[in-house]
Amino acid sequence: MRLHVIHETHYSYASPVLLSQQLLHLAPRELPWQACRAHRLSIEPQPGELAEGGDFFGNRISRLLIAAPHEDLLVRAASTLEVAPREKAAFALPRSPWEAVRERSRSEAPAFLYESPHVETWRELADYAAASFAEGRAVLDGAMSLAHRIHLDFEFDKAASSVSTPLREVMKRRRGVCQDFAHLMIGGLRALGLSARYVSGYLLTEPPPGRPRLVGADASHAWVSVFCGTDAGWVDLDPTNDCVVDDEHVTLAWGRDFSDVTPMRGVILGGGEQELKVRVTVTPAAE
Repeated sequence: MRLHVIHETHYSYASPVLLSQQLLHLAPRELPWQACRAHRLSIEPQPGELAEGGDFFGNRISRLLIAAPHEDLLVRAASTLEVAPREKAAFALPRSPWEAVRERSRSEAPAFLYESPHVETWRELADYAAASFAEGRAVLDGAMSLAHRIHLDFEFDKAASSVSTPLREVMKRRRGVCQDFAHLMIGGLRALGLSARYVSGYLLTEPPPGRPRLVGADASHAWVSVFCGTDAGWVDLDPTNDCVVDDEHVTLAWGRDFSDVTPMRGVILGGGEQELKVRVTVTPAAE
């Protein structure tokens, strides 16, 4: 499926910003099932410096510096991708018990095993996750069960949380957005000793005929990738939509949690109060 993605970020400032340094995670990853055919950044005002590279997790990043006074900052990322259905090899392979995968996680995927800035682990969360992982159960079956329970037990509510809402508060209120549900599932898996990473990306805004529209398609999206052992590797699950991630999802970046893959973050000098508007559109390229 060929998809076109437009991600616009617009900051308006109450007073002039004299200097702005920003780090962008807006370029999709190259993956076996995903090829980025074109990617273009448009930035107003034009930065004095713009450099591209990669981060610790292999994500594509851009760094920009604007040293001229400005009261608005508009960053527009346009990408064209080929996204293929993912091979479900992990479902055909013999499924490893989660206890065995837990042991392998310590040596094969340690970077995604421990607490991180937005993901803490505590007893209540561990107990919640443990209900999906009976003794000897296959790790993938347990992870799918956990994603399904989060989908049933928590309500999608855009007004319920913000980037700074603690995970304990999300657990208490039983409501939030895709970012919260991804952090919640990651925290539960890590509390049991399983490696899980946070994946940022997008959803197809209008799905093909016969497929349901997925929740969260009008903004950046987030889901979970769980380590399922040496043979099966990483499998992506979307607890917000209770599904296995496939060709309606565009992968942007992954890390320990949202803080590692924030689409745009930085520091500014001046500006006063600010207003942020973000708009994301994902459409079949033919449209």
